[in-house]
Parts: sequence; structure tokens; C-alpha cells
Amino acid sequence: MTASPYSAVYPLDAPNPGRATPRVLSIAGSDPSGGAGIQADLKSIAALGGYGMAAITALTAQNTMGVIAVHVPPAQFLRQQLDAISSDITIDAVKIGMLGDATVIDEVRGWIEEVRPAVVVLDPVMVATSGDRLLRESAEKALRSLLPLADLITPNLPELAMLLGEPEATEWESALDQGKRLAAEYGNTVLVKGGHLPGPVCPDALVNTSGMLSRDVIEITGPRVETRNSHGTGCSLSSALATVQARRGDWEVSLQEAKSWLLGALTTSGALEVGQGNGPVHHFHHLQQASKPGAFAATLWKEAGPELESIYGLPFIQGLQSGELPERDFNYYLAQDAIYLNGYSRVLARAGALAPTEEEQLFWAKASQQCLEVESELHRNWLSTREASTATGPVTKSYVDHLLATSASGSYAVVLAAILPCYWLYAEVGRQLHASYVDAGAPADHAYAEWLKTYADEDFAAATRKAINFTDAAAIAGSEMERAAMMDAFIQSCRYETAFFDAPRLFAQPSIGRG
Repeated sequence: MTASPYSAVYPLDAPNPGRATPRVLSIAGSDPSGGAGIQADLKSIAALGGYGMAAITALTAQNTMGVIAVHVPPAQFLRQQLDAISSDITIDAVKIGMLGDATVIDEVRGWIEEVRPAVVVLDPVMVATSGDRLLRESAEKALRSLLPLADLITPNLPELAMLLGEPEATEWESALDQGKRLAAEYGNTVLVKGGHLPGPVCPDALVNTSGMLSRDVIEITGPRVETRNSHGTGCSLSSALATVQARRGDWEVSLQEAKSWLLGALTTSGALEVGQGNGPVHHFHHLQQASKPGAFAATLWKEAGPELESIYGLPFIQGLQSGELPERDFNYYLAQDAIYLNGYSRVLARAGALAPTEEEQLFWAKASQQCLEVESELHRNWLSTREASTATGPVTKSYVDHLLATSASGSYAVVLAAILPCYWLYAEVGRQLHASYVDAGAPADHAYAEWLKTYADEDFAAATRKAINFTDAAAIAGSEMERAAMMDAFIQSCRYETAFFDAPRLFAQPSIGRG
């Protein structure tokens, strides 16, 4: 899909910068107990929808109780592993973990400089969760020479302090300050992690002082999980970030997705019952949860939350609620809605053609027909008495293009995910607007009273519930890769819903003639 003229305002229809199944290489040490290192990386990459590859830098004898011994094979053999992979396979992202000694670091640096992977995540493994040192002191200088080649560095707090040659931070502001200075020194993004700090919440922050992010510090918090099963947490998060970034191309979005996944992996880790010490996280927890009815829909609703919050804050929605919305903005919205519904009906018809059951086929076919009827009614009852351009606006075009492209190439499940926000977000916004109108005493002099009354349609609410259930069932029947594609399509459509409500502010003209 090509970029639209609207992308300068809302860059929503830009093509996916990565691959549906990113090819991710982990360069790290091996953990025979399976919880950390290469083993954790490969599990994380697979869990986040990637194809995992591995070049082993070191062999360890360890378990959940601690590290017993470390053996570093000849660095030349590591280079042979790396060359063998890159000479045959295009690598979309690289995660670098335990490196062991200076000669190994030098080989990895030379290979990175030669191959130049699109995404490089460096987890500067220096100290294990158990407290065991995993990098020889003589190699610390060599490790610092590798830092400028990384797009993202993910140290824990002890490692962050060691890289700066300072005492470990004991509170969040100090940790952020250290992260800013490390990012400024090497010109990349640093993930500052609050896992070692006390408190009921666990903050993480992307820090970049060179303007590569939307702001210098992007902080994402989450609940702290009280568990002893933290073995391999850093490895798992960094490889997950590399995988999602190769697919999504946005560090903030990647951290949100990876952090949410890791929260579930920590929360459900006790179910594994592995080891007597610090057990591993549950990398594939979401595969079991995905089979539960309603679980995927709940995840979608959580993703929709930020967009709903944005929608409620838009001048268009606030003006529609109060009745003070300029008429030109309302007219523009109605005209674009009519155009949108025409395209949306085609996508609904495509969903009906792909549907696996007669019930679903009939539901989507009926929905498609109703869209055309509503479009006709808009023209007949609303637009015929108002001045509004009939030209397709840039937001409308981008949104419809996104839906049509999805319906042309996506599976039934992915098409439903793209369709759903127009039901779900619209129904929720309408419910809130109508409730506010009623709470205000349903004033008859409200400029948009008749329009707000249409939001009380119980038939549409029932259809929305059915659309949610069909989407959730399709997710249960689909693969993990398909669910990832569904999530992408859903989030994209949610963002377009926000943009659609905001479009009148940007594109409605004070005086518009009939087009």
C-alpha cells in the first residue's frame, strides 16, 4: 500500500517496515537448563512470531541455582558460524547476549560491521540473575567498543552501572539519568529496566537523547510480579524486542508488545515447576491462553484502550457531546462517513465470502447490505439538506485502502480483526455520547440531538457483540502467526478510527460548495 497525502499528519498507512515472520539471529551463550541464553532467545523469538537462528559464543554448566562453569570455544569457530548463516540467509534482526571474552567480542564486532543487520539489540550480559559474573573483567573495554553498533542496548541496573563505571542506581530517577548519559555517549537507544528496584510497579523506559524517538524518554510501567522465576528474563526480553522491532519498526510499540508478553510469561511461570532455584519464565503462556474463549478479544480491547482515550479527547467528540461542534465539521464527517461505508461494505462482503460457517456468511452479507442502506439514508436524510463536499478525504482514502488491502491478502481472521474497530470503537464511543446526552436531560435544543439518539440502537450493539465473538473464535482457530497479523490489523484500524474522528478538524473547510 502506498503512502497517502495524509501520512504527513497520521503516518498510519505506511507499509510494514519488517516481515510477517522476521528472521532473527541470537548470538549468545548456551544454557543447558533451558531458561536463559540461546535457549531462552529461541523460545522468545518463536513466541513473538519470528524464525530463530543461533550462533553460540559460550558453553555454560548452569541450572536454576547458578553457574558452575563457562567454556568459551575458539572465536574463529564463532565467526564460521556467523559467516555460514549470513552467507545463506537474510537476517532481519540480531540479538547479542553473552560474549565471554575480548576475542569473541572482536569477532562479533567485525561481523556486524561487515553484514550491517537492520536491527541490532545488544544485551550486555555481564552478571547473571544469580549474581555470577558472565563477562571477564578484561573484556569490558572490548564490550564498550561494540556499543555504538547497537540500535538498542538493554542492560540491567548492575550492568548499566558497570558500563558507566559508577555505583548501581538505587532509585528510578538515578537509573534514568544513567541511561541518558549512556545513550548520549554512544548515540543509540538504551532500555532502562526497573526490575531490580523495589516497589509495586516495574517501570521500563526507552531513552534516546539524539532525537531518534518521539521524545527523549518513553516510559512504560507495569505491575511487578512477585515470583522467584526470573531466570533468563533479560535474555527473553531483549530477543523479544529484536523480533517485534523487525516486524513493527517502532521501538515504543515493540516495547509495549514485548513487555506485555513478558508480564504474562512471569505471571504464569509457576506452572512450569522447573528447578529448585530461580526458575524460567513461561515463554509460550499465550498459546495456552489463546485457546480460552474471550481471551483474544480481551487482549484486543486492552490494545484499543489508548485509542479510545485519544478519541474522547478530540475536539470533534467533545463538540458533538456538548452540541457546540461547528456545523461544517459535522457535515464533513457525515459526507466522509457515507464514502467510507461504501468501501466498508465491500470488505464486509469479502468477509462473508471467506467465512467458514453459514451463520457467519449470512451475518457479514447482511452487514454489507446494511452499510449500503445506511449510506443511502445518510444521503437521503442528512446530506441532502447540508453543504458538504463529496470528494474523498485523505483519511477516508487511507482507511479504506487499508481495509481493502487487508481483505485482498489477509485470511478470514485477519479481515475480521481489521473490520472490528469500526464496530467496537464506534459502538463504545456512541454509547458514551448517548449516555452523556441522556445524563444532561436530553435537551431538545441540542444541535445534534437526532444524531445522538441513533447511538442507542440495540441492534447495532448486538451486532457488535456478535462481531467480537466471531473474531475471537477465528483467533482461537488460527495460528500464532495469524494472531500476530490480526493484532497488527486491529491496531491499524483503531488508529484510523481516531484519525477519522479528528479529520473534520484538519480538513473541513469553512465554506464548502456541493462537489
